[in-house]
Amino acid sequence: MDAAWRERIEAELAKAARARDEGREGLARVCARRAAGWALRAYYVERMGQPAPASALDLLRWFHADPSASLELRQAAARLTVRVTEEHRLPHTEDPLSDARRIIEVYAASKAGDDRELS
Repeated sequence: MDAAWRERIEAELAKAARARDEGREGLARVCARRAAGWALRAYYVERMGQPAPASALDLLRWFHADPSASLELRQAAARLTVRVTEEHRLPHTEDPLSDARRIIEVYAASKAGDDRELS
């Protein structure tokens, strides 16, 4: 993964943390989901041999179904894609920012796709 993508991911995580600090949990979750999806781009290219989808949500859904990924990280990806309830609550207790950070720690370090540009 190239430096521009790493910076973009870190900026999105920082935006998530700021949103949470401001009481904007929905925006924090969106930013966390986006950052985690972006971190999976190089892994997708490596596994699939084709350009990654533009949508971070699509990348997370794909990753959730990837049997070669660890169960813990696949479950984290699944939680990041789940819809909130009618009461605007998550149907689980895990922290979306922590889930995103777990995925990012493993997959943002991937060397695949280093020559790809930001889209």
